Amino acid sequence: MALDVRTITAAELPDWTRAKHAGFLRPTTAEEAAEEARKRLPYTDLDRTRGAFDGGRCVATYRSFAQELTVVGGGVVRADAISNVTVSPTHRRRGLLHRMMDADLADAKERGEVVATLVAAEYPIYGRFGFGPAVWTTDWEIDVPRSGLDPHRPVPAGPGDGRIDLVDGATVRKLGPAVHDRLRARQHGVIDRDARWWEVNTGENVPGPFAWKEPFYVLHSDADGEPDGLLVYRADSRWSEAKQPLNTATVSSLIATTPAAERALWHYLCSVDWITKVRTGNRAPDDLVPLLLPDPRAARVVTQADYLWVRVLDVVAALEARSYAVPGTLVLDIHDAAGLAGGRYRLEATASGAAACTPTTDDADLALDVRELGTLYLGDESPVRLAALGRIEERRQGAVAVAEGMFRAARRAWCPDMF
Repeated sequence: MALDVRTITAAELPDWTRAKHAGFLRPTTAEEAAEEARKRLPYTDLDRTRGAFDGGRCVATYRSFAQELTVVGGGVVRADAISNVTVSPTHRRRGLLHRMMDADLADAKERGEVVATLVAAEYPIYGRFGFGPAVWTTDWEIDVPRSGLDPHRPVPAGPGDGRIDLVDGATVRKLGPAVHDRLRARQHGVIDRDARWWEVNTGENVPGPFAWKEPFYVLHSDADGEPDGLLVYRADSRWSEAKQPLNTATVSSLIATTPAAERALWHYLCSVDWITKVRTGNRAPDDLVPLLLPDPRAARVVTQADYLWVRVLDVVAALEARSYAVPGTLVLDIHDAAGLAGGRYRLEATASGAAACTPTTDDADLALDVRELGTLYLGDESPVRLAALGRIEERRQGAVAVAEGMFRAARRAWCPDMF
């Protein structure tokens, strides 16, 4: 029997949910799947939710939704955010992902979405669809007693440093969005958070089979009383046989709009009584946190990996949306096996950082696949490194050096959120 690959109906969402959990190795009963589907249905765009069906049973899942992505310089592009991608182990290697992905990316291109984004569970899968790793993540473990911080020092240290308050989820839902919007106006790699994101992440509307455990919410406000930082963390309860505390605080989220707020929140967390270790969670690889400690060696890297992947769908709109560090001109020959974004383009950046991008028939300075363009897009990767790896072809001498100056950003990209 032929496999039926298509968007799903509301009646099929429970079966789709069961298949999704099976793909992620989380067995779910029919009753649990039905309850989750009931909660998710009001927030699910069925026109962007796909499945593969074998004899009426869902055996593969795929979902996308509208997203906004901040790019270098603070511009924002519309993105096709892809999530919940699974293929049941009984139906692997039958081209199901390809069929769902091809249909979704074609629809996204038609809608005018500039890029597609995803967080890859496995590295080797998505390069063949034109995605490149554009944002990386680092997680540190801080040995608090070794950090050199003075446990007796008040946090904040004085009235000019603002204040820190423990708040509840309702306060976070009220004040958090404004803090996040200020962050994403300046930090490339950050994605938008809608009202439902704040509901789910404060325990008000949690779908699925996962039990909610209330975290601590910490709000930092500046000297004028304006909220400018938000920390969310949970702590375990461990003690040694000698009755010494061995507790770990694990950060779910820490966002701040100023370095002062960021410093204050980290110092606060490392000063909480009984906390001897802090897991920072998902941070940019060049995050300030190790250097905020008197002894940076107290922060040990425990995870460093690719995180947000980007697939360019509209080269002109994508390259004109971001800014560039130095002026320059490049003719890029982009190869795209899917035929969505290939072609030759002239990119001209001015001293102000703005750029114009136009199709051209001029000789190319650089040739690269669309997946490498995605890797370069947020300024996190080096064109010189990609050229050394044979993933960029230099057709005009010196063009790689020009690209290095234009595309790189002073700080690394960061995406705080999983989706």
